[in-house]
Amino acid sequence: MVMANPSLRLLLQSIFFFFFLLPCLSSSWSCPEYQKQALLQFKSSILAIDSSLHTFDSWNSSSSCCLWDKVACSSPSNSNSNSTSTSSVVIELHLSKLSAQLMPSNLLAPLFFIRSLRVLDISQNSVNGQIPALGFGNLSNLVHLDLSWNEFNGSIPPQLFQLRHLQYLDLGSNKLQGGLSPRVGSLQGLRMLNLSSNRLSGELPEEIGNLTKLQQLSLSSNKFSNAIPSSILYLGELEEIDLSNNALSMEIPTHIGNLSTLSSLSLGNNKLTGGIPASMQKLNKLNSLDLEGNMLTGEIPFWLLDFKDLQELYLGGNNLTWNNDMKVVPKCSLFGLSLRSCGLRGEIPEWISTQKNLFVLDLSKNQLHGPFPQWLAEINCIFFLLSHNKLSGSLPTALFRSSQLLSTLALSHNNFSGELPENIGDAKFLSILMLDGNNFSGPIPQSISQISDLYLLDLSRNRLSGNIFPVFDPQVNMLYADFSSNQFSGEVPTTFPPNIRTLALGGNKFSGALPLNLKKLRNLERLELQDNNISGELPDSLLQISHLRVLNLRNNSLQGSIPKTLSNLQNLRILDLSSNNLTGEIPIEFVNNLTGMIEAPPNATSQSPDFAVAISFFSSKIFRTEFAVNELIVNWKKSKQGLSSHNIDMYFLLDLSNNQLSSEIPASLGTLKALKMLNLSYNKLSGKIPALLSNLKNVEGLDLSHNKLSGPIPIAFTKLQQLTTLDVSNNKLTGRIPIGGQMNTMADPNFYANNSGLCGFQIRVPCPEDLPPTPKLQEDDNKEEPWILMETVGIGYAIGFLLTIGIIFLAGYFNPSPPPNSRRRRRHHPQRLIRQRI
Repeated sequence: MVMANPSLRLLLQSIFFFFFLLPCLSSSWSCPEYQKQALLQFKSSILAIDSSLHTFDSWNSSSSCCLWDKVACSSPSNSNSNSTSTSSVVIELHLSKLSAQLMPSNLLAPLFFIRSLRVLDISQNSVNGQIPALGFGNLSNLVHLDLSWNEFNGSIPPQLFQLRHLQYLDLGSNKLQGGLSPRVGSLQGLRMLNLSSNRLSGELPEEIGNLTKLQQLSLSSNKFSNAIPSSILYLGELEEIDLSNNALSMEIPTHIGNLSTLSSLSLGNNKLTGGIPASMQKLNKLNSLDLEGNMLTGEIPFWLLDFKDLQELYLGGNNLTWNNDMKVVPKCSLFGLSLRSCGLRGEIPEWISTQKNLFVLDLSKNQLHGPFPQWLAEINCIFFLLSHNKLSGSLPTALFRSSQLLSTLALSHNNFSGELPENIGDAKFLSILMLDGNNFSGPIPQSISQISDLYLLDLSRNRLSGNIFPVFDPQVNMLYADFSSNQFSGEVPTTFPPNIRTLALGGNKFSGALPLNLKKLRNLERLELQDNNISGELPDSLLQISHLRVLNLRNNSLQGSIPKTLSNLQNLRILDLSSNNLTGEIPIEFVNNLTGMIEAPPNATSQSPDFAVAISFFSSKIFRTEFAVNELIVNWKKSKQGLSSHNIDMYFLLDLSNNQLSSEIPASLGTLKALKMLNLSYNKLSGKIPALLSNLKNVEGLDLSHNKLSGPIPIAFTKLQQLTTLDVSNNKLTGRIPIGGQMNTMADPNFYANNSGLCGFQIRVPCPEDLPPTPKLQEDDNKEEPWILMETVGIGYAIGFLLTIGIIFLAGYFNPSPPPNSRRRRRHHPQRLIRQRI
């Protein structure tokens, strides 16, 4: 018989299904036409922005929308239609990860006609603008709403708090602002609320205590302030609380231990004070406790280690203290432990050896001493953070064994010594290695070049030496390498992978010319070669690293002129060529094309921020730590200062001081309006100070001292509103020092010294035009001077004549009545009379 053939039977069954049964099922699962049209309109709007999407290939007018991808419908019996209808309605839209293209929020408008929706997920798109208030207010049947990981801004619309059926609300990772309305308390059926990673601020409302069915509450990474509301204690079903990374203050609620179902409590990185509440002893289900980075005080209670389910304990970065005299026998098995800056003394506590499952150990910034224990090296820990202690000795080779899962090793600022282990390259998973600020010596092990994911390497400030560097594979993902302040010698090494962004080789003994193959490090953004013995001219190969933002060649023996092609480095923000032997003039072409210094971008932030590590267990981010790389040391306002790598892109500096540069200062320097510091001191520059330097609107420090500049200080310098330091000493300047603006505060005479022609109140030297004018009356008297002279002579002559007569009278030459017998006496004594006259 025909029907006896199994293959034929299967074929006939398939034909029956496709041609008879399927159309019946399709008609019963057809969605309302208006809902189909709304979804097709939404599709059209999306494709107008990103036509390359294939997500909506199944969305077409010839099929029921209930059969489309990312759409779910109700069964006919459960639909909101009348009982005689066989149609279904759309109840779920799963529209996450549609496109990376920026989409306006009004694009969602067609979805608001589908009022039967219970689940709406549009997470991980790039929807921007405000959350459509009226639109979401129409979706009164929503149970699950996920708008996370978008670009929504503005405040949370109050219409969301009217969706009384909501059980799941996720608005995390957007740009929402404003406060959290007390109306949030009306969502009394809510079980999960996530508002993390926004810009929300203000106090947390007491009405949050009305959410009595809440199981998960995440408000982390916002700007919430003041106290944790006491009403949070009413949330008796809470299992997870994450209020970390806010500005919450005051004490942890005393009775927080009443939340008996709590398994995860994260209050890290706030401003909480007081101690750890004793009521926490009742949190028997606790497996994660994060109090990191607050201002908590008091002794760390040892009963925290009695929780059998506890797996993560992060208490570092507070003012808590550890009782070093107490014997500890933990009942828990920890995956993560942070006791950073908790006053640990002595050797690394031996009770930690019982924690065989440790993935994270942070004991940094304590007073630990002694060697790195062998038992600790044998724990298969992923993150060792032991920096800023007094640990000593050499590193055990077991720390780098091939079976080790070690990813981060931070031992900075200790007293470790000896050579680095030869097997360091066996740690295949190592991504961060920070050994700076120790006493390690000898060469760098060649095996380190075998670590393919080593993206942060800091060996600075040791006593490492040698002239042969490891040759890194070009595929290594290294981003940052710091070998500064050691004793390396030979030519400048270039054996690094081409993807490296920061290379610090300053403070060594490198010599010779800059190598031509530096250009292969084409992605370099920061190159530091200061304080070496590098000679020769600046090669064109260096100028081909077009991404350079920071170039520091200070204090070497470079010669020749500044090449005009230096202008190829259009992204330069910091250029330090000071203390070399450069000659010639400052090229105008070089200045004109330094576009990175012409205009500061708005809200400039670093493109190479401090490195951060986030550690997750059980799909929940628990622990995060940052590694601050070394500062960039520059001459800033007459002294050496460190510029933080975290915000280095906020600084714009040009330092050509201590060279042999001559000729005039190019007026085009005034186009570098982003400059905060310009130093041309200790050169042989001549001519006048260009008035166009007054266009440096952001300049804070301007040093033109020790040159041969002449003429006046430009009056336009009064426009430099950011200026705090101006040094023009030891030149040949003349004229009045400008008055007005910041120039009135530039009153240190030392900054104008040895300019014999300068005057002004800043140096307490009056200008000639400031001297009081000669009175007019004195000018008239000067015209009568000959007459006065004649009168004076006449009077003097008369007085002199009278005085002469008086003298003669007194001397006896004049006797008006001679006595009798006078003649007779004269006859008898002729010789005597003659003698008297003589």
